Amino acid sequence: MRARDLTRYCRDIGWTDPPALLARITKASYEPKPQPRWETLDELAREVESCTRCRLAEKRSNTVVGEGDVPAAVMFIGEGPGSEEDRTGRPFVGQAGILLDGMIFALGFERRQVYIGNVVKCRPPGNRDPREDEMAACSEFLDRQIELIGPRVIVALGRVAARRLTGTDKPMGALRGRWTSYLGIPLMPMFHPAYLLRNELAKRAAWDDLKSVRQRLSGVDSDSRA
Repeated sequence: MRARDLTRYCRDIGWTDPPALLARITKASYEPKPQPRWETLDELAREVESCTRCRLAEKRSNTVVGEGDVPAAVMFIGEGPGSEEDRTGRPFVGQAGILLDGMIFALGFERRQVYIGNVVKCRPPGNRDPREDEMAACSEFLDRQIELIGPRVIVALGRVAARRLTGTDKPMGALRGRWTSYLGIPLMPMFHPAYLLRNELAKRAAWDDLKSVRQRLSGVDSDSRA
């Protein structure tokens, strides 16, 4: 309804102050709603623990927000918790976690000196890929988490995380090893540790990507291939 039509309607029904009504409707319709902003990772974690924004909350045992150093030089982001992660509430445990620990060591860090998280904070049933609406429901948590951690470099582990953070649907072979950015932070997509456990030949490419990350952290310009 246009403003002049609303004014005429208000007068017809005896409303004596149509501009005030118009202002109230306009404010309610167009004023952006304040978004929750968590000041610490602990506050964010408490919000995640009570979150019911998507279907993944229905069958979770534990939320898996992430763990590590703050601020961190490197933040590793996977797709979502698996069965062991859901049981323990920790990211990247089991064989994939052991391999990730080795990758972290190759960068010159221990696990406690980096930060490890996921695109979604609850386990998808059957360890399936997170769906678009599930990732969207967690996006605010992830973005604020990155802001609070303040990493110098983000490493996206696997196809799901790489596509989510690059905003493309390219295959992993076209994404890995190519520098881009997310929230203004250098981003390197890499093969997921679970994939590397199944594909020995891919470990050479992963090693090349790790060397590129190490060069970026040391301030040495590496091949961007952007």
